[in-house]
Amino acid sequence: MSALSTYLSDPFLNELYLQIRKAGSLRSISLDLTHECNLRCVGCYYFEEGMDDIVDKNSNLDNAFHELIINEKKRGTNFVTVVGGEPSQRLDRLKIIYDNFKMNVATNGLEQIPFEGFENMPIGVSVWGDHQTDAKLRNNGKRDLFKIALDNYKNDNRAFFYYTVTTDKSHEIESVVKQCIENGNEVLFNYYSDLRGGNDKRQDFEKVRLEIDRMIDLFPGHILTTSYFNKVITTGKLHDQHWGYEVCTNVSTNYKNNEARLKNGNAFNPHFLSYNADFKTTRRCCTGINRSCDSCFDAWEHFSWIMINMKSHLTTKQSFTGWLTTMYMFYYINGLVGKNQKTNIVSQIHSLLQSYEIEL
Repeated sequence: MSALSTYLSDPFLNELYLQIRKAGSLRSISLDLTHECNLRCVGCYYFEEGMDDIVDKNSNLDNAFHELIINEKKRGTNFVTVVGGEPSQRLDRLKIIYDNFKMNVATNGLEQIPFEGFENMPIGVSVWGDHQTDAKLRNNGKRDLFKIALDNYKNDNRAFFYYTVTTDKSHEIESVVKQCIENGNEVLFNYYSDLRGGNDKRQDFEKVRLEIDRMIDLFPGHILTTSYFNKVITTGKLHDQHWGYEVCTNVSTNYKNNEARLKNGNAFNPHFLSYNADFKTTRRCCTGINRSCDSCFDAWEHFSWIMINMKSHLTTKQSFTGWLTTMYMFYYINGLVGKNQKTNIVSQIHSLLQSYEIEL
């Protein structure tokens, strides 16, 4: 009997695995829906590397967008991560993505994405801290963006709060999480990287990691980050690999400067492209052109790192459980599994992971 078959003799693990298999594999791209944004958040990767300047403002972007949709459907793309600048500024394009692909979208929460026409759209709503911290980092303290986002997405089952935590604000985590949960939303954690010269050392996230683990203990049915996933991001370790460009799996496969990376023997997503908002050109990866990958703590990138490295997780049942629950949580966040669960499967996942220390 293979190791996989042995592990799947566990009824709960088998249930998770079968749901993922039924949902099918993902052939994904990342897409900047527009170069425009109604905020200028401190350290935002999009504007720090001038990604908005890639667009020729005089070109016919709508034609280019429609050509991209046609070409990606022909290429077999079935999943789109919609990002920069601010997707709510172009609901017409967002609707086309929603009607043609499985997808998710990240929004700053300042303007509500309507329910009608987007009924099952997974929406990650940004928050960067409690009201004062969030306002300071995202609009120089001018408006309480967190309150606006809470009001816009109250009891909206499409939306989860995508909470980007700074290294020095771990004491705010419980307050922010409680407010999101009381608002009727779940929480996925991201990890703040200040590209304007802030401290990007992973060891500085130790307090953040411990506090997130405590939130999992307190609110297991509402936290979409697992203890294993939390540990991988904050340590930058995955078995014998250390996080960086050489192991990042979401790199554009048609980008010339990625040729050596694609040949170094480390796993990567063979379908992946990260499109700029001109809808023609691609860049190195989702969140960068020239930035050091040492400063990347992006949750979506680390999801992919774990998910694509299945084989290295087959050494023990504990390690396989870390991989499988990461896969399941990604599919769950994006509405691909768990829709008709009679029990809170997120709580069950957290309970299982707490029963043993997952190996890296």
